[in-house]
Amino acid sequence: MSKGKPAPKKIVVTTTPSAVKKTAPSPRGRAATAKQELIFGRQNYILFIVGAALIAIGLLLMTGGKMPDEKTWDESIIYSFRRITLAPILIVAGLVVEIFAIFKK
Repeated sequence: MSKGKPAPKKIVVTTTPSAVKKTAPSPRGRAATAKQELIFGRQNYILFIVGAALIAIGLLLMTGGKMPDEKTWDESIIYSFRRITLAPILIVAGLVVEIFAIFKK
C-alpha cells in the first residue's frame, strides 16, 4: 500500500428474497392501527369542543363594564346578573363538561 492512496471499499450487493420485502400494510391495516392508538373517541372530542365553547361564552359574557361617563359610577353595569351569576355558571359548566369528556369511556 502506498501512502497516497486509501484502500478501496468493498460493496456487497445481495438479491436474496429475505433482503427484498415488498409487503406494505394495507390501507385497512393502517386505519385499524390508527384507531387502536387513539385514546379518546369521537364523542369525547365533541364534548371537548362543547366544554371549550361554554368556557369561551362564559368569559365573553364576563367582559366589558366600561362606564358611559367617567365621572359617574353605575353599579348595575358592573354587578349585573350576566357578569356575577350567568358567566361563572357557564364557565363551571364548561369545566364539568371537560372533566366528563376526559373520564367518559
